[in-house]
Amino acid sequence: MDKKTVLAIVLSLILVMGYQFLFMKPEPQSTGTARVEEKTAVSPQEDIDAKSDISSEKKKLVKEDDASKAGRDIEVHTPLFHAVLSTKGGALKAFQLNKYRENLEKDSVPIEMVTSRKNMNYPLTVTFPDSNIDIPADAIYEANKDSLVLVNDDQEKNLVFTWSYPDKIRIEKIYSFYPDTYSFDLEVRVHNLSDTHISEEISVAWNEYVDPDANTDRYSHEGPVAFEKNSFVSENAKKLDEPKLFGPGVLWAGFESKYFISSMISQKPSLTNLVISKDERNVVSVALRGQKNLIPPGQTGIFRYDLYIGPKNYDQLKAQGVGLENSINFGSWIKWLALPLLKALNFIENFVGNYGVAIIILTILIKLIFWPLGTISYRSMKGMQKLQPEMLKIREKYKDDKAKIQQETMALYRAHKVNPMSGCLPMLIQIPVFFGLYRALLYSIELRHSPFFLWIQDLSAKDPYYVTPVIMGATMFLQQKMSPAPGGNEMQAKIMLWMPVIFTFLFLNFPSGLVIYWLFNNILSIGQQYYINKRN
Repeated sequence: MDKKTVLAIVLSLILVMGYQFLFMKPEPQSTGTARVEEKTAVSPQEDIDAKSDISSEKKKLVKEDDASKAGRDIEVHTPLFHAVLSTKGGALKAFQLNKYRENLEKDSVPIEMVTSRKNMNYPLTVTFPDSNIDIPADAIYEANKDSLVLVNDDQEKNLVFTWSYPDKIRIEKIYSFYPDTYSFDLEVRVHNLSDTHISEEISVAWNEYVDPDANTDRYSHEGPVAFEKNSFVSENAKKLDEPKLFGPGVLWAGFESKYFISSMISQKPSLTNLVISKDERNVVSVALRGQKNLIPPGQTGIFRYDLYIGPKNYDQLKAQGVGLENSINFGSWIKWLALPLLKALNFIENFVGNYGVAIIILTILIKLIFWPLGTISYRSMKGMQKLQPEMLKIREKYKDDKAKIQQETMALYRAHKVNPMSGCLPMLIQIPVFFGLYRALLYSIELRHSPFFLWIQDLSAKDPYYVTPVIMGATMFLQQKMSPAPGGNEMQAKIMLWMPVIFTFLFLNFPSGLVIYWLFNNILSIGQQYYINKRN
């Protein structure tokens, strides 16, 4: 291949040089008289000024042309967000959440919900894939306002973008914003100005740039999501090699991160399809497509969408009434427990004003509920400890007959009214509570950047200095020392000895709120065990 490439270059050079030598005629040389006359007619300074004026005019025209192609920005301000819409496509250029920051730093900027790149279509771009009239996605619309500021419901809430093809079609995109919600409306009106039917299939797309080299959190998903026929759909943006088709029956679709979502809600889901794709620039497109319509001459086709761009707050998402709350990753089987725990946390926090304190109070309430089971467990372990000498005698006597050992052991349990399963029961019941609270703390927007005290300023993140996991491990070790030893079983004793170490390393990267729950649960268990031991 290298030899062929060199040969091709050499032949190309010979061809170009030969063509110039044989066929290209030299330009006629101007005479000296002509040059003198030209200089005499126009002075050097006048020539420079003229060229400068022409250059400035060209630059001015280029800038104006570029500005017209780039579109004009229209800003929308509400107490909850600051949006920027562009007349280019009548689409969304930026959307900042006023009450949420990128991180805990004082100079941290608000969360930006739009990630775009040069020459890509903005989110909420409307296209007409099978239209018999060419309607460009980046068409420059006319806007009825330069800005929109909403503080109360009495103010004008509509922002209208208009684009026309003379004597053919007029497109209107009408946005309706509200001051007290992250929801807003989009109505697209297609006016047929021609004397024939217009075939239209509308597509509304959320376009998002995905950085292929960005580090991803294994506990969260960042990419396209949708809800189709009561089924939640989630796609990995980085592995989106070919377009994915869904529907009809798509209620909503959009783009999510761990705590935030940008969603488009169809008002006619039974006629709505979904196309998820990614181009070579790593721009992911999530497009809702309606059924093809024929618009008669002089008539108007109307397409409506609800939009929610904001935090994954369960109550706010559920209020949309389309299953948008399913985007919160509470887990399918533990959701029934995670939600009540989250509601209990929110209820307590309304009174104490601190989610860390709310977690401690919730831990105490859970411990009180399971107190009787804990008492039964500790008494059972004590009873088992007292029976160890008798059990050793049975094992020694029937060491060659396992069935007889089991039979005599069960008879011993019945005679002394001891249930070996009683010691495990509280732990088995506590495990679902643990996982439910784990999901609630890890994926709830309420816990994001929520401080406790001193160095713990985000209960949804790990303890930055690992203080609480180490103290938690120490309390587990103390609890093990206070528990009755599993006599006669060396392997079990070794496993129990290593449990505090294993749990400490396991909890190092867990949300600090979850570590606080387990830590205070251990402290309460130590107190309960001490009380029972003292009483016995």
